[in-house]
Amino acid sequence: MSQSHPGMPATSYTRIDATGVPYLEGSRCDVCGAVFLGQREHCGRCATRERMQVIRLSDRGRLYSYTIVYRSYAGVPVPFISAIVDLDGGGTVKGTLLDVAPEPAKLQFGMRVRMVFRDAGLVNAEGAGYIAHFFVPDGDVHD
Repeated sequence: MSQSHPGMPATSYTRIDATGVPYLEGSRCDVCGAVFLGQREHCGRCATRERMQVIRLSDRGRLYSYTIVYRSYAGVPVPFISAIVDLDGGGTVKGTLLDVAPEPAKLQFGMRVRMVFRDAGLVNAEGAGYIAHFFVPDGDVHD
């Protein structure tokens, strides 16, 4: 499914493919298989140098940990869920979990989530917007 998203990527590891679909870029070590967010020259697990391959990270994973944030910067609505997600195929990413009430009873460690890209709510000096990654519950995958 191709979706076009207006705006510039909000992070250095957010990419937009030729069809206009945003994704997160990562690196995989050719030696030990460790996966990291963003481009790397050296492996943080086995210390191998210059054996990292640039990869497209999965858009699905499991909730590893979370914090319900009740106090934030001016203009940022609270409460919200700051989540850490272990992605399928490797890599760990932090992002906001949407479409779930910010209540511990509504959250489960290990629950399936899916990455989505939306307006980050920011604009640059020229008035151009940014897109950022978020997570939502993944109702398509049950296991």
